[in-house]
Amino acid sequence: MPARHKYLTPPEHNVIIFSMKIIENKNFPNERDLYAAHGVLLRNCTFDGEADGESALKEASEVKLESCFMNLRYPLWHNERAELDGVTMTDKCRAALWYTHGLKIENSAMLGIKAVRECGDVNILSTKIVSPEFGWKCRDVIMKDCDIESEYLFLLSSGLKLDGIKFRGKYSFQYVENVAIENSTFDTKDAFWHSKNVTVRNSVVKGEYLAWYSENLTLINCKIIGTQPLCYCKNLKLVDCETDGCDLAFEYSDVEASVKGHILSVKNPRSGRVTADSIGEIILTADSKYPCGAVITERGKK
Repeated sequence: MPARHKYLTPPEHNVIIFSMKIIENKNFPNERDLYAAHGVLLRNCTFDGEADGESALKEASEVKLESCFMNLRYPLWHNERAELDGVTMTDKCRAALWYTHGLKIENSAMLGIKAVRECGDVNILSTKIVSPEFGWKCRDVIMKDCDIESEYLFLLSSGLKLDGIKFRGKYSFQYVENVAIENSTFDTKDAFWHSKNVTVRNSVVKGEYLAWYSENLTLINCKIIGTQPLCYCKNLKLVDCETDGCDLAFEYSDVEASVKGHILSVKNPRSGRVTADSIGEIILTADSKYPCGAVITERGKK
């Protein structure tokens, strides 16, 4: 019987159903060793050696790698439907997965720069990622229970669903669209700049200058940490959120914010309403380009 490999969301085009040729315990050190391979299961194989070969599985389709070690450049480019389970990609395995559609990665480690780019229909589960410039220009990505260290994470990507993510790095989620995040922790900087249609739930977001120039950003039951957050935003919503160290918040934003606890200072929101238990300072400067049209209130005070 052909095997059916389950995905987190299983559209039919993202399911591998076929009889596989099994290759075990072999090393592939040369350039294009498995070029255009189809219907192959690689188990306990390595991609390493002095030949320093690259593009081992370029233009492959319907491939699965189990418990493999990859130490060479550009191994999986232009693939159709690929699975990686228990695969280690070292820091020498740079630009590992590009231009691939139908990709599942689980219980793996991606440690090379630019590990995933311009891929679509991607599932990444329980995987460690240390990869600058990870996930650029990707579409329809689901990630769950992953640990990520990167810079410019998911630049220009769309259709992201993230759950249980621990992230450390700079400049994350710039120019992303249609994103849902929950139960996650981000230690970042300049996150969500120019983002559109993003919802973050039950998460902690720590970083300076959060989400400037965003549009349709909603934060629900989140903790926001850091200076000068959420300025120049359009249709910004905060629902039952907390802030820590947030000063000069909401400048020139169209905002509806319900904050539990204290905000250090609010500066000249353009429109909407900001409500908190207490606000250290409300700054409405005469030289502001736009007048403050927002209602700013502290609970319990008239």
